Parts: sequence; C-alpha cells; structure tokens
Amino acid sequence: MYFDPAIYRLNPLYSVFNWVVVAGALTFVVMFVSLLNLSLTRGSRGIGIFFSELGSMLSDIFHLSPRRIWALTRLTFMEAYRRKALAVFVVFGLLFMFAGWFMGDTNEIKPDQVKVYISFVLTALSWLTLPVVLLLCCFGIPEDIRVRSIHTVVTKPARRIEIVIGRMIGISLIGCLVLLVMAVIGHIWIVRQIPAESQGLLICRVPVYGDGMRFIDREGKEGSAGINVGDIWAFRSYIEGATKARAQWVFSNVNESMLDSDGNLNLENSFSAFRSYKGDMTRPLFYDIRIFNPETNLSYTTDPSPVAEFRSTMNKIPRKVTVDDKQIDILKDIVNANKQLFVEVSCIDREQYIGMARSDLFIRMPDRPFWVGYWKAILGIALTLTLVTMIGVAASTIVKGPIATALTLVIYILSGRNAHQFMDQLVSGQVQGGGVLESMYRLVMQMGPSQELPANPAFRIIQGFDSVLTNFLWLCKQVIPRSEYFNMPEFVANGFDVPWASSLFPSLLVTSAFILPCVVLGYFALRIRELESK
Repeated sequence: MYFDPAIYRLNPLYSVFNWVVVAGALTFVVMFVSLLNLSLTRGSRGIGIFFSELGSMLSDIFHLSPRRIWALTRLTFMEAYRRKALAVFVVFGLLFMFAGWFMGDTNEIKPDQVKVYISFVLTALSWLTLPVVLLLCCFGIPEDIRVRSIHTVVTKPARRIEIVIGRMIGISLIGCLVLLVMAVIGHIWIVRQIPAESQGLLICRVPVYGDGMRFIDREGKEGSAGINVGDIWAFRSYIEGATKARAQWVFSNVNESMLDSDGNLNLENSFSAFRSYKGDMTRPLFYDIRIFNPETNLSYTTDPSPVAEFRSTMNKIPRKVTVDDKQIDILKDIVNANKQLFVEVSCIDREQYIGMARSDLFIRMPDRPFWVGYWKAILGIALTLTLVTMIGVAASTIVKGPIATALTLVIYILSGRNAHQFMDQLVSGQVQGGGVLESMYRLVMQMGPSQELPANPAFRIIQGFDSVLTNFLWLCKQVIPRSEYFNMPEFVANGFDVPWASSLFPSLLVTSAFILPCVVLGYFALRIRELESK
C-alpha cells in the first residue's frame, strides 16, 4: 500500500463556523457584484429592483413544492433519455467485450493482475459516467434558454428555485442509475474473470494503523525520522541493521475484535530493503518484531523474518506466548491499561537498511467480503457525480454551456491533492518569493526568491496587497472541494476496505456542504438572468 490514509478528525464547531464564514463570504461577493451591476446599469431604480427580487427569492425558498420538484425531475430524466444520454452503455459494453483480450491469461491469476481488473472496472465506471453527467448538467438550462423551452416551465406555477433543484436531482439520478447498472455488470465481470481457485484474492483487508510512529537512531536517541538513504521519494525512512536503530508504532484500542478466528494478532507489513553492499542478491534481509509494555518492561519478540520486497507479508502472533518459560496473554499482559500496544521493528543484517512508513505496518483485522469495499467505492463515484452535477447546474445558470463545462472541469481538476497542497503552501506562506506583486518585482529585477527586499515603504504596500490576495485565495481554496476524499477505488484496488474515518465520512460531509450554496447560487443567477437572451 503506497499511500498513507490520514484520519479525518472532525471539530464540529470549527467545521460549522468555517462553512458559515465561507458561504457568507461567497454570498456577500455575489450580492455585492449584482447590486453594483444593477446600480451601474439602472441607477437608483436598480437598487429597488435588487431588494424587490431579494424579497421574492426569500418567498420562493419558503414555498417549495415537492410535487413540482419531482415533476421537473421527471422532465429532466426524459430530456436526457431523448438526448441519447444512455448511449454510454454501448461504449461500456464494448469495453467489457474485448477487455479480457488485453489482460493476460485468466488461468493463472496473481495479486497484481487482480488489482488491474479492479482498477480497470472502477476507472471505466468513473470516466464513462462523469462526461455524461458533466454535459447534461452544464448544457441543460442554457439549451432550454436557447430554444426557449424554459418559457413553458416558468409560465407554470413552478418556481425557478424548483427548476434548479429538479435539474440537480434529475441529473444526479440519471448518473446514479447508469452507474448502478454498469457497477452490477462490472462486479459480475470481475468475479467471472477470476478462476475459482483464485477467488481468495478478492478480499477487503481491514487495517488498523498506529496513532504515531517514531524512530530510534543507532545510538539509541529518539527522532521523528530515520536515515535518508538518498531516495528521492521521502515517503519511507530507514533504520540501520545490527545497531540500536529501531522503528516504533503505537496502536490504540487494541482488543479481542482485532484477533482472527484462531486467536492470532496479525501484523502485516510492506517494508522496503536497501543494501549498502550487494553480496548475494538472492539472500533477503531479515527483521524481527517486538511487542512490549513500557510500564512493566514485559515483551515478546518474533522469530527473524525476511523482508518481502515489493509485496506485503504477515506476522502472526498468538494471543498466548511463552516468555522466559512463562506463558503470558498479550492482551492482558503486554497491552497496557489504556489499551495501547507498542510495536518495535529492528533490522538484523549488519550494514543493511530497512525502510518503513506509518502505513507500512498495521494490525490486520478479520477480512470483509470483496463486495463490501466494491460498493463503497461505487458510493464514492456516485458522490463525485452528485457533486459535479451541483456545481455544473449552478455554473450553467450563470454562463453558457461550453463555459460552464470548462468552469466545472477546472474546479474538478483543482480539487485534486496536488493542487490543494500547492494552494496550502501559498496561503501559509511556505512558497519562497512572496505573493503575486512581489514575485513580479523579483522577476523584473532578477532577484532570487530567498534574497531580501530593500527596506522601502513601497514594498510594504506590495506585501499588504499580496496578503489581501492571499486571503482571497484562502476563500477560493475553501470553495474548491477536496476530491482526495472521494478516491475510494484506490483502496479497493489495493485490496483494502474503504475506511469510514478517512474517506466515506469526509466525502459525505463535502457533498452535503455544497448542496445549499449551489442551490442558492443557481437560483439567484437564474432569477436575475434575462431569459430572452440566448
């Protein structure tokens, strides 16, 4: 597993406050721009129109009709059917008809090949349904305005906010229906591609990761990182063999539910080996695992085990072990009173190194069926489609179809992990060179990013303006969702269950947080938009 799923720690008060601040700031910006536009185009009469429309909007919000919303949802569904939106099934069918030709011989299946099958199905589901939903949500309302079919709807008792909600629900249901049908076919295809004797490879491991990790160097001193062996990817740190160097984990809430049916505590790892001298390349590096109680100094050490490079391996520790001719119970004697288990790993081979990260060692609880993780991943794709639908419909009420599609697609791209990490660095000031104006000045004057600026009051003005832009960037960063929470297929493809704390729960929160702002923004834009304009 080459990713480290972080636990999403929710602070309810901070989350609600942050959402209110962002939604309020966005509402203020939209209202201010609209008021300014009406004031410039219609003078003092425009201010009266603005507040009159604002009162009508509040009245519409409090007089919603579920019956009218459902009728508009059905209308959206029928329009999508007439526009051949379900033709995606043809492309999906062609993919699965010929996919088996290019994926090797199914008579001998290996774990990596199972990962390819699962990744192929889930990726196909995502990239076939997403363009359909994107085009429907971004071209629906602009197309209705262009052909003036929306006049038939707005002359009825239906309110414009009900049009927006009906569009969002209808397109979301279309995307989920298409996804459901293809997901059922995809699940059957995966199971049929795997021979009966290899069905055991379709699993959902349930890992329990340590709360923290620390390293001890060769002299016995503690630290947050081990040795850097020169690897450009600093995901893992290394410990030196045959020294005092150790890597330690702390697991919380260790109880009987973490044991398998035979009463064993399963510790699974995916350590990496680094050889300072080659010697016999067929000889593996060895490590041992020690579980201990720092309060009583009672410990148990496993037999030396070889590092299984490029794959994971399991260390089974019986619940009852013998230490110094005395039988002890690891749950009662080694796990401390706070239900914490301390685990220590050391390298045995001299002048050799073993690399590890927090997620490279975990307690493997009893596995769950494959379909559990598979359908959780499908739920993640459905939430992604729903989020894209809400953003696309809201954008389509402001601009025309092609621009709305480009805007929604840009927001979706910026929601990735790398884009958010870069924005976090800009907002926190970790990027050298300053803000926009300061960077432009350095570029013109050919100054390096670490070079000090002259002590001039003008530069204080530049930095003050950059701080204002940085605060605006913080607002933009909060508006853009984090799609890393929705990346559930990555867990299933690697043979893991989708965790609630680091994926399902935050993705549900993100989707829920966008419902009200997208509905209000779409309704406001459609309310002030001139429908006669094509």
